[in-house]
Amino acid sequence: MKRNILLSFVLIFSLSFISCNNSKSNADEKKEAYLLVYFKDNTHSLHFALSTDGYTFTDVNEGNPVVGGDTIATQKGIRDPHISRGPDGAFYLCMTDLHLFAKQLGYRTTDWERPSEEYDWGNNRGFVLMKSYDLIRWTHNNFLFDEAFDELKNIGCAWAPESIYDPIEKKMMIYFTMRIGHGLTKLYYAYTDDDYTKLTTFPERLFDHPDSTIQILDADITKLPDGRYCLMYASQENPVGIKMAFSDFINKGYVYSPEWIDKEPGSCEAPTVWKRNDSDTWVLMYDIFSIRPHNFGFVETTDFVNFSNLGHFNEGVMKTTNFTSPKHGSVISLTKDEAQKLAEHWGMELTF
Repeated sequence: MKRNILLSFVLIFSLSFISCNNSKSNADEKKEAYLLVYFKDNTHSLHFALSTDGYTFTDVNEGNPVVGGDTIATQKGIRDPHISRGPDGAFYLCMTDLHLFAKQLGYRTTDWERPSEEYDWGNNRGFVLMKSYDLIRWTHNNFLFDEAFDELKNIGCAWAPESIYDPIEKKMMIYFTMRIGHGLTKLYYAYTDDDYTKLTTFPERLFDHPDSTIQILDADITKLPDGRYCLMYASQENPVGIKMAFSDFINKGYVYSPEWIDKEPGSCEAPTVWKRNDSDTWVLMYDIFSIRPHNFGFVETTDFVNFSNLGHFNEGVMKTTNFTSPKHGSVISLTKDEAQKLAEHWGMELTF
């Protein structure tokens, strides 16, 4: 029997009983499954879906949240979840701490946390950070920029965080969208402490669009086989779409390219790239907010030059079985053992 409790996913604030050595070896094992993390507007919570082939995804909790946003976020809701794996074998989750409908639900008395006349739309101030070695037991921390840095008291928003390990700094790097006051959204990065509880360095600019009047947001970084890094991002032109830039460095030097990568006639955002197991093919997934019902779109590539269109969820080769209209997610590969243990935890049958 499937569980339908927002926080039936256990948050454990100590992971000392978990074997880090075993987890580290798991990171090097053969990958045979995929985990999609996403959120929905109607829940503002964290959702998980599993796949054994990278084409058909099944929600582990029948479309219900695995962690309720009201249990982990200062605004009682999360958006834009991203998951990555560190060199220690741990899984790293970061999310936007923001609820669009908090007033309607009685979580606050105003439309936004702070006056929109001063801080514009959304105007959240930070992120939710979580870390786990088994995808079941998690540490959990909230980070607010205006409390951590005096220079950011006038922060307008902080959205769409993603994390990646920087092999030069030997630290987890979080990169994200930030707006100061009424300014345009721009892309930044900073480093975390070893326990993934907070950002310890002041945000620095990650990449700038050559046209200073254009907003950019939703960065996603992929390390390529040739050692370069590919930065996908949403460019708020007309329509909003996905572009990419390349660099030899993880946190600087990205070179602008004018080509559009997505295959949408309308607007899309939230790019995320993942590699198919035992393949030289990479998939770019993006969030199409210009269509109803809301959906994800997909293209794939082997060279990051040519991209073929895979269509949308349930309108092509990419499928969902028990959920619809996911928003702003990410995908990572899992070992067979990791996927089976997660499925068993949720009472889900997973067939390889």
